[in-house]
Amino acid sequence: MASAGDDFADPESCGPQQPIFHIGKHESDRDVPLTDSDFVTTPITNRHFKDRVFKLVTDHLSLLDTKGEKATSTVTGPRAEPILPPLTPEDTGLFPSAAVNTYAAVISPWIDLCSTDPIVASISRQVLNLEINYANFCGVRSIIVTGPSRDASKDGGNQGLSQYSRAIKEALAIGSCLSFLIHMPMYREPASGKVAPTLASLCRQPSPAPAKEIDLFSAWDSWHQIRTMCSYNLRLFVALQLPRVMPEKDLQSRWFAEPLHYLTFGPEVFEMNKSGFPSLSKHHQETIFTYMRLKAMPWLLLCDVGPDVSQFKLHSPSLLAQNLPAPTDDEFPTLAAAHDAESLARSRAPRGNAHMAYLQWLESQQPPFTALESTTLTSFQDWLQSPLQPLSDNLESATYEVFEGDPVKYNQYEAAVVEALAEWKKLGLPTSKKGVVVIAVAGSGRGPLVTRALNAAELTGVPVEVWAVEKNPNAYVYLLRQNQTTWGGRVNVVKSDMRAWKGPVVSDSVEGGAVYGKVDILISELLGSFGDNELSPECLDGIQHVMAKPHGISIPSSYTAHFSPISTPKLHADILARSATDPTAFDTPWVVRLYALDFVCQKAPDRPRFQQAWEFSHPIPESTLQAVNARRSGGVVGGGGGSMAGAAGANDHNSRYCHVTFVCRTRGVIHGLAGYFESTLYESRVEGQEGEMVEISTHPERIDRKSKDMISWFPIFFPLKEAITFPEDTELEVSMWRQTDDSRVWYEWQVEAWTWVGPSSRVLVGKSGLCTSRKVACLM
Repeated sequence: MASAGDDFADPESCGPQQPIFHIGKHESDRDVPLTDSDFVTTPITNRHFKDRVFKLVTDHLSLLDTKGEKATSTVTGPRAEPILPPLTPEDTGLFPSAAVNTYAAVISPWIDLCSTDPIVASISRQVLNLEINYANFCGVRSIIVTGPSRDASKDGGNQGLSQYSRAIKEALAIGSCLSFLIHMPMYREPASGKVAPTLASLCRQPSPAPAKEIDLFSAWDSWHQIRTMCSYNLRLFVALQLPRVMPEKDLQSRWFAEPLHYLTFGPEVFEMNKSGFPSLSKHHQETIFTYMRLKAMPWLLLCDVGPDVSQFKLHSPSLLAQNLPAPTDDEFPTLAAAHDAESLARSRAPRGNAHMAYLQWLESQQPPFTALESTTLTSFQDWLQSPLQPLSDNLESATYEVFEGDPVKYNQYEAAVVEALAEWKKLGLPTSKKGVVVIAVAGSGRGPLVTRALNAAELTGVPVEVWAVEKNPNAYVYLLRQNQTTWGGRVNVVKSDMRAWKGPVVSDSVEGGAVYGKVDILISELLGSFGDNELSPECLDGIQHVMAKPHGISIPSSYTAHFSPISTPKLHADILARSATDPTAFDTPWVVRLYALDFVCQKAPDRPRFQQAWEFSHPIPESTLQAVNARRSGGVVGGGGGSMAGAAGANDHNSRYCHVTFVCRTRGVIHGLAGYFESTLYESRVEGQEGEMVEISTHPERIDRKSKDMISWFPIFFPLKEAITFPEDTELEVSMWRQTDDSRVWYEWQVEAWTWVGPSSRVLVGKSGLCTSRKVACLM
């Protein structure tokens, strides 16, 4: 059922029509904090401190040379390392103040936590911890740390990356109230221009040779190793550096799923348009517009671009009035032209406030919010909700109101009833009660489907008798009132669990008792995020005995469950944090509006990105229903072969199993399975019109065709306790079960990662344990 608010119809009623850009400045050579700007970075220490540290390392290395010792020979043995002296007032311009908690403090970029030289690595870690301690004391709330200088490689990259990750883990413990932003490139572009010296430049070790080929995912690999070692800490974020040339969509989607806090822009990213002003390519613009749709939208940080931010105010309307012509499509040079030496030189030339003004102009060029991007719906992005237990719980009126806020779903339901009534009339089918088509709405809630059924009867001119069946005693009172005030007494309201309802009352006398009739059209909205997860099969099985034979219609008539493996670091981190107090956190299939995610699989022949798990159809065959009743009454001793211990197996026909394979061309990580559903509400029974259907769908690739803008159901997320990291050309094999013991229904799932090592051989590179939701099963 729906899990969102009803404020989604009009974007204008939801605040701003476009995301707001928060634009800031970072200057690498700034030594002191600024106090008159809204959003800037600040150094923690200054050049005086840097000179002291460089001299300390230089003197120590010289002392080792004098003694004939080698720093690198002491990696595994005892060694004497220099001890960093404490800070002095001359070492920093940062002090506690009223404005300090608005700063984003920057760790000294000249340290090298990845160095294979033990002296440099030790001093770098000491500087990191010292600056974090001092920034924490001053009241800073966020820290930017330069990402690792190199990725995993044969030239010490693995050692360096492990050192870096361990240092960040230690820093998170030291700065226990700080947020940490790791400044990472989207991918490693070839270096252009002069690189600032680091402590590593003091060593005599040869620098690793630059890679001949660009590995697009190596920077993401490094980030993944860092946050994995830090156990997906919720205070660990990414400041993502946009490249000169945007990479393929797979990599952009991978970073989109990460906890982004900043998007950073160096001078080399900007191109000069024909008027000589900075601009961004269409690919950069599209990426920014996409990332700004996140609930926690990243802020934009200009790095070493233009004059210092202290020379102008942020978001000043006057910036756009300084004779800066709006960029046009034909003013963008080719990427090749933009990246030549002359273009890069022009891009680095000071041009007043042009870069800031351009980003502010770009803010106004974003596509407006859609109906699905209202404030209410956006607030539900990646927010975990426990699935409903509609059979065991009585829902509140506010919950029903949320469900009723989606016109698309009810329009489709009404269209299905219209088609059913029109074809009933066209085919001249017999009815359960003379002169009228008997309609029952099972699980009526507050009655939206009852209203739509009455509307359909008026549109088709078919006389109907409507019954509203509802077990919730509070909703029953509301239905009675609706019948008085809205439906004009045309509805028969019944308080009953649909499975115990005996059918429409035909006559009722003291002598003979009640006589019950049948239902021609049975309507229900029992579907959940995975189709069957709110026990629609069990509920409709229980009420099927009231349906007329052979022409009785169920709306919906069938539904299928679909899923796909996904990477969703934010949700994994959230569930990991919850698991400290909730032992069932990783066992729960969560209902969540998945947004910051990466579908890790690619479409391949016979291997679609979203694959079907199973299907349910209604009504079920009469033979199946008879077998169910026999098992339930003890007519079958010991239950069936698949029934759980102690169960009669009366619900075994609703158990399911699937095993499917997904193809992953690029390496990545999987945190769980995203589940969706599709449902056929009504399929034509007129000869020659078979296959014409009224449908609803949450399937990402089909929703626009079948039920565009429908928001009644958020996806379901089946988490993995341990994330599975896999290499290129991997096949993910997923096994899933729908289990039952006649009183409960739950799911079990398992994922295996297989990589091809030859034309006909594979090796297992990752495997989850058997995940089960039995402890949080849905009660029948």
